Amino acid sequence: MNRLLAAALTALCAAALAVGAALGVVALLGATPEQPNTPLISYEQAQQGR
Repeated sequence: MNRLLAAALTALCAAALAVGAALGVVALLGATPEQPNTPLISYEQAQQGR
């Protein structure tokens, strides 16, 4: 009976840990970046005088 209880508690803890990790990953992916989205390189448009 002790082994069955230990196995059930282990499975329950593993499932709770997996759900917590999944929710944490989703929260991290949904976070907005703190820095503005500005390009590092910008190309100037050459004006054509035709």
